Parts: sequence; C-alpha cells; structure tokens
Amino acid sequence: MRSSVPITGLLLLMLSACQPSIYNTPKTRAVSVKRLIPPLGMVYIPSGTFMYKMLNDDKAEQRKVSVSAFFIDKTEVTNKQYQAFVNWVADSVAVTDYLHDDSFFMPATGATVGSTGKEQRLIDWSKINKISPLWKKAPPEVKEKLAPMMTMINGVRVPNPELVVYRFYYIRMDGVKNNEYMMDTVGVYHHEAVWSADFPNAQMTVMDANYFTNKIYEYNPVVGVTWKQARAYADWRGTQLRLMIKNNPNLRNFKLSFSLPTEAQWQFAAEAKLSPNDTTDHTVKTTIDKATGKEQLSLNFKQGEGSYASDGSTFTLPVTSYTPNAFGIYNMAGNVSEWTLDAYSPSSSQLVNDLNPALLYDATSKDAMLMRRKVVRGGSWKDNGEMLNTDTRSFEDQEAAHSYIGFRCVMSAFELTGEQVKTRKYTKK
Repeated sequence: MRSSVPITGLLLLMLSACQPSIYNTPKTRAVSVKRLIPPLGMVYIPSGTFMYKMLNDDKAEQRKVSVSAFFIDKTEVTNKQYQAFVNWVADSVAVTDYLHDDSFFMPATGATVGSTGKEQRLIDWSKINKISPLWKKAPPEVKEKLAPMMTMINGVRVPNPELVVYRFYYIRMDGVKNNEYMMDTVGVYHHEAVWSADFPNAQMTVMDANYFTNKIYEYNPVVGVTWKQARAYADWRGTQLRLMIKNNPNLRNFKLSFSLPTEAQWQFAAEAKLSPNDTTDHTVKTTIDKATGKEQLSLNFKQGEGSYASDGSTFTLPVTSYTPNAFGIYNMAGNVSEWTLDAYSPSSSQLVNDLNPALLYDATSKDAMLMRRKVVRGGSWKDNGEMLNTDTRSFEDQEAAHSYIGFRCVMSAFELTGEQVKTRKYTKK
C-alpha cells in the first residue's frame, strides 16, 4: 500500500525524529567572535563596497562592487622573508636530491605518492632549521656532498638557480579548462642584476650587489621578483601556516591558504573605506615635523624630474616607514608597486562580477605577451605622484622582474557579524 505522505515530507519526519535539535531556534550564534585575531603580520579587512572604474580612464564611468572579509599583510614582503623562502627551497633540493641522508627525514609512514608507488618521505624541518641554509652553515662533510648543486655568481659560491625550483599545484583558469589542477615549476631566485637592467646608463652595481643580501636592506621590500615567483611564495607561505595560527583559536580549524590580492581586494584595502559614500582620504600623504613645524612627505615616490630624495630616500625604504592607513596597512602608495592576482584588460571591470571581482587567466610561457599581462597597483619609489592614486592601474608581463615591483599576500577570512544583524523585536509603526 502506497503511503499518502510525500517523499519529501517523509524524509523531514524521519530527520526531525532522529535529530530534533537541528530544527530548534539556536540560542547562540554559530560565530560569536567579537574580534578576529589575524595571523602574524596581517590585518583583518571587513567586508565592504567601493567604486570600481569601468575603463582604464580618469573620466570613465564607475560601478559599485563588494568584497568579502579577508586578511592582508601589513607590509610588503621583505627581503628577509623572501630569503627564508629561497633557503627553504634550496634546503629541500639539497636534502631530497643530493644528501640522501635518512636522519634528515621524518620516520617512514608507508604512504605512497600518486601512481608511482614510491614511498612519501617528509623532511624533518626541526633538524634542518638548526643549520639552515645547508649549503652555507652545514658541516664540511655535508657541504662536500652539496658541491654538485653549487655555482659561482658575482664571485660568490651559491646554489645553482636552475636547480632551486619550487613545484606547486594550482587550479588553472584559462577560459577553456577552468578548475583543472595543474603543477607549476618556478625558479625562486630573484633577478640578480635587476637595478642595472631597469636603469641603463646609471650607476646601479652597488644596488645589484647588496640589495637582496646585505642586512642593511633585510626589512626593505623584495624586488626583482616575477608574478609567478610571487605566486609561488604565497603558496609556500601556506605550508608554514600551521606555525602562524597554532595559538589562534579562531583560525586553526579553518581551511586557509595564501594568495596574491585580487585587484579589487588591493584597491579596497588601499582606500581604507568601508563605504563608497565615505569621501575622506585615508592615505596619509604628509605629516608635520614636530621640531620645525613644516609639512613633510609621508610617501616614497618621485616628486618630479630628477627629484627622488625629498621624501627621505632615493630608493626603497623599510616596509614600516611612514604612517599606516586607516586599516593599519603600510605603503599601499609608494615604496614599491605591487603584483595583484588579476590578468590585465583595459576594460576588466566590465567583465567581472560585482561580488569579489577578479579577472583570472593562467597564461603559459608560450602564450602571446598580451595574454601574459598581470595587473600592478600602487606607485613606486621611481613613479610620479599620479601613480599613487588607489584606482590607477598598470601592468607587466608575468615573467618580468623589476626593481620597483614587489608584492604582499592576502588570505580569506570569515565575516564578523555586525550590529545590523543582531536579533531585534518587531515594532509596529
């Protein structure tokens, strides 16, 4: 005999009998966090709305778009931070391909990698970190085994850049095979002579020789890094996330990863406005010298033809120089321009969604240069003032490296509930 209760109704009856609590009105919110503790070195950016240009033109029409909450680095990635990435990759290559010493690996788990049938071996970084970088600090017997991976650059013996590569998987977006997992292999060494390459007929050899390696510059923004290298760094930083949030109860149970900021995330963080109706400029351009009472620049940029030093530096400055904006972020204007995740199109804002907009295209080295262009935001130490505007856009080839382009990372975050969503009693007007 067929039941007169519809299937959907029957399922609901069964569910309500087995799990009545899920249909009860909750007494507490699922997330009752009042303040979200960001990962070390990052700030929390709440969700909000801003005006996005329709075209790459000062007179272009604008549209409203919204971005959900995220974390962003307070500062540009420094030379010291990027050196840690390079050393980690070099140590990985040394242990895996040259040393073959079981004492540097974790105990065998019996797990295999893919269809190869090879046992998965995990490096014991607690041992490596004590003598990292291995090629520089390890005992003589270890250095001797690493001799085949070494080469001479500018008179210094260092790991061969062609061997120090980082492999990672990403979801490829190319308009045809979207959401396909791909593996990329990226050499991680920065461009050694990027200063001289950018400024021919100028004396830049001192910067080439010292900027990345001398401790004087270790807290300056890393430069000479391509878009692909910046993306590789962001992926690697995700492997270090466990250490960053182990004492953070709000984040340790969430699946999180690092990325380059989208163009929209970058602009929203740079403007430091929660509403497009806010007309206040939240970027501090000048401050008053307490000693002299005179106004002085608070951005690192080129003040005119041949005028680089009036802001306090000829080249880059340490990443915490000057005053942060209203979100607590340093140097979103000036110092170095920054890579974003987006592919460049003059009319990209017409093509993207109005929620978390991003124009993503993963070009290969064989693609035309037009397809390899990535968006660069924020003026640099060598740019004029017009490049400092938060909505000014430029681009570079994803495989190009320059002395005036750096980057910072972002990470998605869950939203904190505001006053506007709290439970209220209905009041009849």
